[in-house]
Amino acid sequence: MTKKRIFSLTILALLLSLMMNSCKKDDNGNPYNGRTTVIFNSDLTYGTMTDQDGNEYKTIVIGTQTWMAENLRTTKYRDGTEIPNVTDNMEWANLTTGAYSNYKNTKRADSIATYGRLYNWFAATDSRNIAPTGWHVPTDAEWSTLTTYLGGESVAGGKLKEIGTTHWASPNAGATNKKGFTALPAGQRSTGSFYDIGDYGYWWSATEYNTTRAWYHRVYTNFSDMYRNNCPKKVGFSIRCVKD
Repeated sequence: MTKKRIFSLTILALLLSLMMNSCKKDDNGNPYNGRTTVIFNSDLTYGTMTDQDGNEYKTIVIGTQTWMAENLRTTKYRDGTEIPNVTDNMEWANLTTGAYSNYKNTKRADSIATYGRLYNWFAATDSRNIAPTGWHVPTDAEWSTLTTYLGGESVAGGKLKEIGTTHWASPNAGATNKKGFTALPAGQRSTGSFYDIGDYGYWWSATEYNTTRAWYHRVYTNFSDMYRNNCPKKVGFSIRCVKD
């Protein structure tokens, strides 16, 4: 066999390999995987998990709990039902059922992969289950377990926040990401409008405060605390799941 023919066959084999890998990625992959710009704690060992959309996430053990180290970005409930993507401000403000949106309705894959999506409380607690199998949306008590383990609400935020100002606005006070949670400032969707990306990270708990309000936890760039409060269920916040 001539060197020219061997070279041609080698090139053909390489092209076939690239085509097969490309098809495999299209069939089984997800356009948001591998697109995040999150800065994880390189000193820690992360696990992985996959949601019902095929999104892949890092996970981290903190004390007795195992948490997602990224914000949820699924568009489906566990049973495969699509979660409505509501972009209209007035429609969002009047919802009493589950929905999600991307911050300012962006379609940028890197932004969605990094910050995740914003969900109202109705989606967070829908009986069809927004969490991947083996996981659940944490209760208010489970959030409190996390903050207590980290030394209390006054310092927990700093230990949870991603370091630096790549995603957080300055000063990102006290940020160490000591335990690898890698909290991000994904902002919120209030009564239709979007606010606070870069400054605040908000996460739902599964615990109801009353018929119209539910508990959430948040961190802020100017302080190192983890703040707990309640707000209307129609607001759009991030979701982090905890392992069953």
